[in-house]
Amino acid sequence: MLVRIGSRGSRLALTQAELAAAGLRRAGDEVAIVPITTAGDRDRSRPFGAIGERGVFVKELEEALLAGRIDVAVHSAKDMTSTDTDGLAVGAYLERGDPRDALVGASALRPGMRIGTASARRRAQLLAHEPTLSVEPLRGNVETRLRKARERGLDALVLAACGLDRLGLAGEIGVRLPTDLLLPEAAQGAIALQVRVGEEELVAALDVPETRRRVEAERACAAAIGAGCLAPVAAYHDGERLEALVAAEDGSWVERRAGEDPLALAAELVAATARRAA
Repeated sequence: MLVRIGSRGSRLALTQAELAAAGLRRAGDEVAIVPITTAGDRDRSRPFGAIGERGVFVKELEEALLAGRIDVAVHSAKDMTSTDTDGLAVGAYLERGDPRDALVGASALRPGMRIGTASARRRAQLLAHEPTLSVEPLRGNVETRLRKARERGLDALVLAACGLDRLGLAGEIGVRLPTDLLLPEAAQGAIALQVRVGEEELVAALDVPETRRRVEAERACAAAIGAGCLAPVAAYHDGERLEALVAAEDGSWVERRAGEDPLALAAELVAATARRAA
């Protein structure tokens, strides 16, 4: 059968879509990749929070899926909202890539560096680690951010290691930052194949249960905390335990906890944040 795969049009997104397509071809399906432009692709200058809620790289793909224009939507799982959209489900998570953040342009963080990132999560943790850093907004696809960082004379930028790996740009990485320094975004490194409810079997053979177990724990924790695009929230399951944090945007405080139950962990962090506010 012909399976229409919807994807954003960036080189990284299409590379990830091709990973899904290869799996479906091995199962005997014919595949057509359908590029779709999202709100996050159209507006590359404003912060994510000024464009809309979390999911600015997802909404148009989901609408195409619900309308029947595509059969599978391929997402970077970290771009998805923390709860599933009505009528849609993640039918498969592919093998997870490196979930860590990577420092590009330098091999270590040093006081006073100018660092580019559009992520409030990264900014908060970087400033908590080293308050003298100057963290500057930097948006665009991977290649655009690499170019802008050089043009602006930044000392470094922070990107997801998995994206650089998938694009064959691992040589740009100065150091892969340990999770005790920069806790990843929930689901970072994972590729989600979204389908209509009732059609999960279409991609079920591609599902990696261990990736699903870890990523769904992270997403559940982030959802319970109430994470949004600009909320400095992180959650990561290393295979043995789940760790999550909430931080001030300026890095002046960080509340970090570890545990087994995503909802209990989220409740601890929400309570700790409320005490900070009080």
